[in-house]
Amino acid sequence: MNETTVNHPVFARIFDRFTGSLEKEIGAHREELLAGLSGRVVELGAGNGMNFGHYPATVAEVVALEPEPYLRERAEQAAQRARVPVTVRDATADTLPFADGEFDVAIASLVLCSVPDPARALAELRRVLKPGGELRFLEHVRSARPRKARIQRRLDSSGIWPRLGGGCHCARDTVAAIGAAGFDVERVRDLDVGPSWAHTNPHVIGAARAR
Repeated sequence: MNETTVNHPVFARIFDRFTGSLEKEIGAHREELLAGLSGRVVELGAGNGMNFGHYPATVAEVVALEPEPYLRERAEQAAQRARVPVTVRDATADTLPFADGEFDVAIASLVLCSVPDPARALAELRRVLKPGGELRFLEHVRSARPRKARIQRRLDSSGIWPRLGGGCHCARDTVAAIGAAGFDVERVRDLDVGPSWAHTNPHVIGAARAR
C-alpha cells in the first residue's frame, strides 16, 4: 500500500463513464502508441485499463500502475480481458516499486499531466528501464499559440482545472521534460483529441530512448 493516497472519486467515475466514447476517437492513437512492442512493459497511471486491449501479442508482460482506487479496480477487471499478461499494482509515479533496469519499455499515456512532479516521475521511469529502453508517450501539452498557452497557465495556476480534472494540468511542456530527464526523443508529432480549441489540446504522440 502506498503512503501517498490518490483519491479522486468523482473525477474517476466521470472519466470511466466517458472513456467508451473517447475510445472511438483515441483508440487508433492507442494502437499507434503500442504498435510493435515486445518484452516487459511498465505502464504509468493506467487509469481504467483502456490501453490493455491494444497491446500486441508480442509483449511478454505488462505491469500497470494505478493509485486511484476506483480506477484501479476497473483496470483489474480490464486486465482479465487482455490478450497479454497484465498485472495491476497500486503505486505512485514518484517512487516506483521496482529495481533499476527491470523493464524494456515504459508507457506514459494521458498521465504526465496529472503527476505532482513530472521530472521525478520521468526520472523514475528512466531508472526502471534497461539501458537503451524505450518510452512511448501520448499526452496533452501546452499550446504553441501564446494566447492559448496563457489561458492554460491561468487554469493551472488558479487551481481550477487541477481540481476539476483529478490533478490534471494543461500547460505542461512534456516533450521538453522528457528530454531533460535523460531521454532522446526519437519521434514526436502533434494531434488533436476532441475539439481543437479545447484547453486540453494539443496532444503529442511519440517515442524516446533512455540514454
